[in-house]
Amino acid sequence: MDQYLDLFLNYMTVERGASPHTLDGYGRDLARYLEFLRSEGIIAPGDVAPNHVLRFLALLKGQGLSPRSRARALVSLRGLHKFLLGEGYAAANPTTQIEAPRTLQGLPKTLTPAEVERLLAAPTGNTPLDLRDRAMFEVLYATGLRVTELVTLRTHDLQLDVGYLSAFGKRSKERIIPLGEMAIIELRRYQGLARPHLDRGKGGNILFLNHAGRGLTRQGFWKIIKRRAQQAGIIKNITPHTLRHSFATHLLENGADLRAVQTLLGHADISTTQIYTHVTRERLRQIHAQHHPRG
Repeated sequence: MDQYLDLFLNYMTVERGASPHTLDGYGRDLARYLEFLRSEGIIAPGDVAPNHVLRFLALLKGQGLSPRSRARALVSLRGLHKFLLGEGYAAANPTTQIEAPRTLQGLPKTLTPAEVERLLAAPTGNTPLDLRDRAMFEVLYATGLRVTELVTLRTHDLQLDVGYLSAFGKRSKERIIPLGEMAIIELRRYQGLARPHLDRGKGGNILFLNHAGRGLTRQGFWKIIKRRAQQAGIIKNITPHTLRHSFATHLLENGADLRAVQTLLGHADISTTQIYTHVTRERLRQIHAQHHPRG
């Protein structure tokens, strides 16, 4: 079965333009699935039946995986079996009638505008890393980029004279996003004063470099924002996407059109963007409960 996994991942890379992050997730889920199928004596795609898929999901549940993680695994299985059916390696798709485990979609964690201001102001010095971090935070809050999009930005993706950048999101879809005045100012300072000091000829044209002169990773950015949040006295659990979530929520709280926010975030389906309307409603409920005499 391993050969079919290789073919599927190659298809996802070449035909669907899946990101390395997505491929890693599929690879982990499906490697575990194929190990289970081997234990069941399955050696060919056509031998997989719905009861095998159900037993695998039950195994994941028994191992303590959350409904969200099991639902994600089922997405991987569906993708694989749809590919096998479409390419003629199997006569049926055993996942067709299997429902995903029900999940309670958690609301994305956001910062208040005041907390965002404190985070943006946390890198107070003028070292190359301080200038880099200020520029990164300003860009994230001004554009709502995904962290992967941020760390893969190239120097020529910026058009500072006209105030926008080009971002390449999921499936390499390009979108043009306007930059705010403060983001432009900090980017100019970073490019003029900091990046030349960080560049050791190892990062190519990647915009944001680490102390060794290479492009930042998602994990590297996560460590940076965690440390800067501590400096800012923010006790909330900060994730790499916190500023993206805050960007969308604050836009909607200030009257932005949902379709416009969808375009800025690069969501293919507006239902994905609608989660932020739930965030704004929940915040209004909390404000009402806290301040209304009969709240």
